[in-house]
Amino acid sequence: MDSPRTKVSSARDTSSRQPLSTAVVPVATQSARSSVIDSLKGCTLAGLRIPKEELRKKITIPEYLRIAMKESILAKDVNSLAAQTLFDAARAAGGELVQPPEGPLVVFINSRSGGRHGPELKARLQILMGEEQVYDLSLVKPHEFVQYGLGCLEKFSDLGDGCAKEVRDKLRVVVAGGDGTVGWVLGCLGELHKECREPVPPTGIIPLGTGNDLSRSFGWGGSFPFNWKSAIKKTLDRVTDAPVCRLDSWNLVLSMPAGEALETPYSLKPCEEISLDEGLGVEVELPEKTSCYQGVFYNYFSIGMDAQVAYGFHHLRNEKPYLAQGPISNKLIYSGYSCKQGWFFTPCSSDPSLRGLKNILRIHIKKVNCSDWEPIPIPASVRSIVALNLPSYGSGRNPWGNLKPEYLEKRGFVEAHADDGLLEIFGLKHGWHASIVMAELISAKHIAQASAICFELRGGEWNEAYMQMDGEPWKQPINNDYSTFVEIKRVPFQSVMVHGD
Repeated sequence: MDSPRTKVSSARDTSSRQPLSTAVVPVATQSARSSVIDSLKGCTLAGLRIPKEELRKKITIPEYLRIAMKESILAKDVNSLAAQTLFDAARAAGGELVQPPEGPLVVFINSRSGGRHGPELKARLQILMGEEQVYDLSLVKPHEFVQYGLGCLEKFSDLGDGCAKEVRDKLRVVVAGGDGTVGWVLGCLGELHKECREPVPPTGIIPLGTGNDLSRSFGWGGSFPFNWKSAIKKTLDRVTDAPVCRLDSWNLVLSMPAGEALETPYSLKPCEEISLDEGLGVEVELPEKTSCYQGVFYNYFSIGMDAQVAYGFHHLRNEKPYLAQGPISNKLIYSGYSCKQGWFFTPCSSDPSLRGLKNILRIHIKKVNCSDWEPIPIPASVRSIVALNLPSYGSGRNPWGNLKPEYLEKRGFVEAHADDGLLEIFGLKHGWHASIVMAELISAKHIAQASAICFELRGGEWNEAYMQMDGEPWKQPINNDYSTFVEIKRVPFQSVMVHGD
């Protein structure tokens, strides 16, 4: 049987340029609609045509199952006495004959996202379905749900409970939060692949974040709708029967000389030392000891000035949380802050030749259908490099652009999709260039498409760089004597998404 990567490669060879996917529908190309337009789009009467009681009947898991799942999670034990008691009582009362719902759902909500809407949305969801089906991520972590909640359903199924089996097989997940929250849940659901616990529940999204690029890419809109009380009914109903599609995710390994302090974002965790791909043929001297970190991203990874601005903004927001009252205020503050970081105006005393990433960075990539690493030149003017997975970046923009077939053929590129096994690598020169790109008046500086990437950083005139992964930035120390490596490879399985359009 072909590996996933082989399948992707062969799919890329076809003249139709279609991406690999078992999806019913492809991921739609994301246009640069504004958040206001997305919100106005949600202001329809469509949600009012869904009777509350019919929706509740359609999505609510039988009481004994949803409470048993919650008890297993609280006890952190699929064999909890409370869950077993519920199972025994249900069987004694004929519980095995209970009919499962047509479209069982569970919702993960980051109640701290979305400003004041978070707590209100949580309460609304609890009214529309069983209260135990709404998981506040500040209380229940998604890996606990995967291990104990789904584990409880699987145990009941193994004991002959047909209702539990059908709920497990039909179950879908809704994530109410921003891109980081969605990625967190997807990563935990991905553990089901590793443990051969199929099927993996498909995931729909209620956007509560600032950028919401994952939500935009899969047809769930770019912002929380104005008439959200009725729109939420429409969303829940749509999740139950909408088609599914696939999403690539990317494993990132950061290897740096040991001894340097590194304040990592939530998505990047320390790990055991991991050797670099031997095919890289690294000719530099390696340190005796290294520190390694590992994480997964779904949208993008970037190095350079954009990450520096994001890092400063995040620290400002943490120090003065009263400034961040919602997506619009966040974007205004972010725009103002970026003007003060040298992204638009670089001090005249700074040597122009030292501003570009070319001075500290080397890039090696693997192209599609190729197992060998090859070096890629970095334009001297580029101050930020982004490796992009989705057709949506920075609140719905597509900096890679919708490229014409002639240009794709000339550059050896193929049409970009979120499930094609490739990352699009592009560069931004400065804030003015980035602004024009984000307005979609021009495309970014196209550098390469790759199925794997290795970034090598060496200090030179700099002693630090800035990186970010799906909006989580950090300050990366770099060394004059030893290189720091960032190696990116595709996760061998894909996330299963519900497509909202």
